[in-house]
Amino acid sequence: MTTVSIVAGPRLHLAQRIREVAANTPAAYFGIVLGLSGLGGAWRAAALAWHLPAFVGEAVYALAGAVWAVLVVLYALKAILAPDKLAAEAAHAVQCCFIGLAGVATMLVASGLIPYSAGAATVLFGLGFLFTLGFAVWRTGGLWQGGRDHGTTTAVLYLPTVAGSFVSATGASALGYQDWGQLALGAGLFSWLAMESVLLHRLLTGPEKPVALRPTLGIQLAPAPVGAVAYLSVGGGAPDLFAHALIGYGLLQVLVLARLSPWIAKAGAVPGLWAFSFGATAMATAPVRLVAHGDAGAVAVLAPVLFLAANGLVVGLTIMTVALLLQGKMFAAPTVASQART
Repeated sequence: MTTVSIVAGPRLHLAQRIREVAANTPAAYFGIVLGLSGLGGAWRAAALAWHLPAFVGEAVYALAGAVWAVLVVLYALKAILAPDKLAAEAAHAVQCCFIGLAGVATMLVASGLIPYSAGAATVLFGLGFLFTLGFAVWRTGGLWQGGRDHGTTTAVLYLPTVAGSFVSATGASALGYQDWGQLALGAGLFSWLAMESVLLHRLLTGPEKPVALRPTLGIQLAPAPVGAVAYLSVGGGAPDLFAHALIGYGLLQVLVLARLSPWIAKAGAVPGLWAFSFGATAMATAPVRLVAHGDAGAVAVLAPVLFLAANGLVVGLTIMTVALLLQGKMFAAPTVASQART
């Protein structure tokens, strides 16, 4: 009996620890997959444009896939072992929008699989797309009913429809369904334009954004460059005025966010800073893709600078995340303030 107790003790402790980690896994952590996948895509484009080592992009995609797999397991365990935590997250005015990232991350991982198994990539993309679409419709329907506190209006509102649609367009095109990708591009583009005015009105006329919510401004960078990548994907990738215009608007967001960086940095080293990663990597990918298609001039000058900057940002965020893991802060029970950060 004593032997059984000795063996059962560690197992019970491990089971309890797994439950705690799963319960404290926010959907926002899927943003890590977006940043890593985005960097993998940037390296694939750089391998074509500048003949950089192709294995780097594949290794980054592999890392993104591993992180995605861990998060999928943890989030599934959260649904099973801590459904109250999941329900509270889904009901939260800010955190709820991050749930859609599970589908977006799945589609991005599927894109990484395409060179190795188009069939597996198609199945995985389909699952991610259905989840993304279903969540976007559910969340948008809730928003249309009104009653929302203006203080909770942040850039996370882009995630269900804008991010989901643009990534759907890029992935569908990569799988050979450009016509479906064009429909998704339209859904994302007009959702972005409609939502942009709402978010800017809140920023310009509302009270100062709380410190804990400031990292969500990183999502503000994403629509233009992610939209540019989607546009290039559905249109064949040739340089044109609209592609340049999207990149130009993205550059404006980069400069404004750089000006606000000390203000945003008051939130400290938090996982929510991964919100900057997807937009930053798309900001690098779109110009590099254009260079691969023979674009020159301003885009050719900016492309290597943006590529290096995106690499530096993701490496820095990865180091920060590893440090938070080692400190036991990634899956600690959130406080009221830290819930808003993620």
